[in-house]
Amino acid sequence: MSRHEEQLELFIQNLQSENFYDAHEDLEALWYERRFEDSDEVKLLKGFINASVSFELRKKGKTEQAKKVWNNYLKYRDLVNDIKSLHVEKYHQIIKIIDKIYK
Repeated sequence: MSRHEEQLELFIQNLQSENFYDAHEDLEALWYERRFEDSDEVKLLKGFINASVSFELRKKGKTEQAKKVWNNYLKYRDLVNDIKSLHVEKYHQIIKIIDKIYK
């Protein structure tokens, strides 16, 4: 399993355990090294980070900030339909998990 896959798995596990801060950190490690790339995949990772931050803010009762960060996630969410990546299936799985948590 590649480092990328491992970080995605950790992200999923932490989302499902409601460890949203840790989930954010899991993907931050992947995103940070690629943050200057003009890539839809990098933007999607940023969106996933925003979703986990939104959940953490909501958990802390900061609903207005959570909504603002959630909208950042939504801005990137549909990029999953356009990216060419070995991880696209995992990204679709993550979106389903995020949507479930949001409800």
